[in-house]
Amino acid sequence: MTAPDPSTVRLEGPWRHRDVRANGIRFHAVEAGPSDSDAPLVVLLHGFADFWWTWRHQLTALADTGHRVVAVDLRGYGDTDKPPRGYDGWTLASDVAGLVRALGHTDAALVGHADGGLVCWATAVLHPGVVRSITLVASPHPIALKRAVLRTRAQRSAFLPSFLSCQLPWRPERRLTRDGGSDVERIVRSRMGSDRSVDAGELTELLTRVRSAIRIPGAAHCSLEYQRWAFRSQWRPDGRRFMTAMDKPVDVPVLQIHGDADPFVLRSTLRNDGRWAPNLTLRGIPAAGHYPHWERPEAVTSALVSFLGATGSENATPDV
Repeated sequence: MTAPDPSTVRLEGPWRHRDVRANGIRFHAVEAGPSDSDAPLVVLLHGFADFWWTWRHQLTALADTGHRVVAVDLRGYGDTDKPPRGYDGWTLASDVAGLVRALGHTDAALVGHADGGLVCWATAVLHPGVVRSITLVASPHPIALKRAVLRTRAQRSAFLPSFLSCQLPWRPERRLTRDGGSDVERIVRSRMGSDRSVDAGELTELLTRVRSAIRIPGAAHCSLEYQRWAFRSQWRPDGRRFMTAMDKPVDVPVLQIHGDADPFVLRSTLRNDGRWAPNLTLRGIPAAGHYPHWERPEAVTSALVSFLGATGSENATPDV
């Protein structure tokens, strides 16, 4: 089976595709809303084995509220460059900070799912001047996640098997890309909510898209490098320095969105984010699993619009 060309992720719609150079590489970005720097910027960052398309609902809905919204293929994904290195927390945070500046803005509201959320956390700590707020979707603070995996049997059982399976050389790449990317579909279906009321046609389209995107040459390997650095760096000086740097409060408003039926990242793990996010709002999405932004897009968009539009979000009352 012929591997898809990177340009296949440049899907048509009510948005604009562009290439942005930042932090030494070229990023594929998809933009909606005003194109000038006067409108507030929102940057959307996808998770593991995904690409910008996962944010299509929020991309257009937030643009309708007057925001300049940019969904990005992260380093190594989609039609973004796939360099052999740079999948560590330091570089990924610099990617986002560089993107914000390259887009002509001084700051942005960051929104990230899973791995993209971890990049949001890192950017808010390492480059606080460019971050106005962060919204995390199923993405606990990295220290909260590490502690939950070590101390909580339920979170360890949910998270560790798939995380450790990414650490072997080359075999995980072959698993992700064989049979037309069928393992990506297995991962997505296993982490969805128990209520299978997602529109069947939309689910089929999304699964077709992500199965194709992971088969773009280099994408599977790069996606796994995020997981490998997160694991292997724990025993290296760079990883210890990163976790030490992350062990400080984030001063900006933080919204943590989670699916009430998420079997992969547990609600109890997310509750611990308050130690590093004093301005935290925790918002549950009923019946959604690990992907509430497309399982229940209206609910997530509503939460985002409210959060981004609120003044004094730091005083919001957590929904716990």
